Amino acid sequence: MAAVVRERPARRGGPAGQEPPPAGPGRPWARRLLGPQRRHLWFWVFTGPFVIGLTVFTYVPLGWSVWLSFFEARNTVTPAAADFVGLDNYAAMLRDEAFTDSLVTFGLFTAFIVPATYALALALALMVNRLRFAQAFFRSVFFLPVACSYVVAALVWKMSIFNGVRFGLANTVLGWFGAEQVAWLSTTDPPWYWLVLVTLRLWLQAGFYMVLFLAGLQRVPPQLYEAAAVDGARPGWQTFRYITFPQLRATSVAVVLLLVVNAFQAFDEFYNLLSDARGYPPYARPPLVHLYYTALGEEQNLGAGSAGAVILALLIAVATVVQARWFGLGRKEG
Repeated sequence: MAAVVRERPARRGGPAGQEPPPAGPGRPWARRLLGPQRRHLWFWVFTGPFVIGLTVFTYVPLGWSVWLSFFEARNTVTPAAADFVGLDNYAAMLRDEAFTDSLVTFGLFTAFIVPATYALALALALMVNRLRFAQAFFRSVFFLPVACSYVVAALVWKMSIFNGVRFGLANTVLGWFGAEQVAWLSTTDPPWYWLVLVTLRLWLQAGFYMVLFLAGLQRVPPQLYEAAAVDGARPGWQTFRYITFPQLRATSVAVVLLLVVNAFQAFDEFYNLLSDARGYPPYARPPLVHLYYTALGEEQNLGAGSAGAVILALLIAVATVVQARWFGLGRKEG
């Protein structure tokens, strides 16, 4: 009697216990996305909502803004094909004196806020780093303003500290010395409003950059200071100049880059400090404030506003790349 030979089913998959890859025409894509044994599944579970939100609320509006910049889009975000104007919006924005003046305002704000914040944050970091006790307390105190809203801080500066009447804190202090009251936010000669803007931004962001400098200071090898003391270097300015400051080069580059980019994005403090029931004054308009009134003002010229936003984004990118190349960011040290 002939033996009946039963064919054993072919083993699927790879090693024992490994699940077979998903079948179908999308198998290579799914394998690359999920990884072997679906090891990347939880990565996408946790990051998926963030990726979706970033795409919907950031990348799609950015792409739509670039698309709108080539159209005559007034009071609409869905212009018709006949409204295509090419680069006319870009040319109009570059010829607009108000827009170029806003870039000058940004330049002045950057000239004030970048070196002031850099110096203050570095000084705070050096002082806190030298503390032998309560270091965590002072670090938290100086960092706490970072958590404050720009809008709330602007209202405090406007209504309590630099109020133009005699009840403001600044005018009260001036009154103790017999000085006259100052209308801080409406005086253009001299432009006292710069003092209000710069001090507000200093108070809000110096603590954040102080923490960055603290991290850089804690990475400086103590052997360098010991070797410097053996060589006769005096503590204080000489040690800071030749040891501490050169070791903070990478941190300094990152701080300057972040400060310039944040200065480009200044809006909340300018708008909430200088605007009132009559609107925004014609002076001290940074680029974002000008674009706000261009796109959402009376004319609602979304095409020109989008073109200005693209120009501003390109300026930020160029400035960042130039600074990175200038400071040698990412360059291998020989």
